[in-house]
Amino acid sequence: MTILVTGVAGFVGSFVAAALLARGDEVIGLDNVNSYYDVALKEARLTRLTSQPGFSFVKVDLADREAVFAALAEANAGITEVIHLAAQAGVRYSMIDPYAYVASNVMGHVVMLEAARRMPALRHFVYASSSSVYGGNTSLPFRETDPVDLPVSLYAATKRADELMGQAYSHLYGLPQTGLRFFTVYGPWGRPDMAYYSFARAIVAGTPITLYDGGQLKRDFTYIDDIVQGILGCLPHPPAAGECARLLNIGNHRAEKVATLVRLLEEGLGRCAVVQDTPRPVADVEETFADISAIRSLAGFEPRTTLAEGIPRFVSWFRDWHKVN
Repeated sequence: MTILVTGVAGFVGSFVAAALLARGDEVIGLDNVNSYYDVALKEARLTRLTSQPGFSFVKVDLADREAVFAALAEANAGITEVIHLAAQAGVRYSMIDPYAYVASNVMGHVVMLEAARRMPALRHFVYASSSSVYGGNTSLPFRETDPVDLPVSLYAATKRADELMGQAYSHLYGLPQTGLRFFTVYGPWGRPDMAYYSFARAIVAGTPITLYDGGQLKRDFTYIDDIVQGILGCLPHPPAAGECARLLNIGNHRAEKVATLVRLLEEGLGRCAVVQDTPRPVADVEETFADISAIRSLAGFEPRTTLAEGIPRFVSWFRDWHKVN
């Protein structure tokens, strides 16, 4: 099979591409390799892929529709699945540069939908949504049937827009789609803007970390290997003809305190954090917790990695990457 993976230089995209290549698939990777965070990390992820047979890469901005269509012109007819993971990430940064989110998450998503509906062999379009769409919901765990009409960040609004556009393309063109609502993905080779990564850097440097509400906020931390297992598990199960586009939670089904995350990082790094406590920002929710019964039923998804297992694996990679004694 030939599978198109967007955001292939990103955290999740690079791991998904590696798993596809390992099982013998041909992978076409797209990414603009922007400078939102360390480009050297993105390039290192790409290097791990470019050395493998069956991988081809095109550097392109998904918001540039002409460039995307040109990049896919030759391969278009042979693509059987699309895994669309490219996006401008980060909740708080969406208050700094909202335009980047509209360009990448809205225009980029429309461009990929337009490209996908022109792929004659396409069987399934799987894309990344986010647990952020649940906004200020307080009914836990979050279920796919919960209302998602009150986003608390622009990032969340763009991800909900993607879901609604997906429904429209399903209705108009019969495009088989599954949107996956990711819950706080972490692990080796992760994003430096994520809390666990920035906390690790601060602990090593001896600089303060900011904990909201005394570290009592809870997140459904989901290890990267479990996320990859869930994505690949969904891939051979597109919605049947005539069905609406599907939305699924993909999380660890455990809500853990951020304070627990900090303790595990301290233990792994052998240093104590310097903590500054502050009230929770308006763009941050109090707790995330995924109901995963739907994806479990569809794809046999069963996350196996606890935070206590996953953080030491991240710390081991972090020490090596940053040359920490």
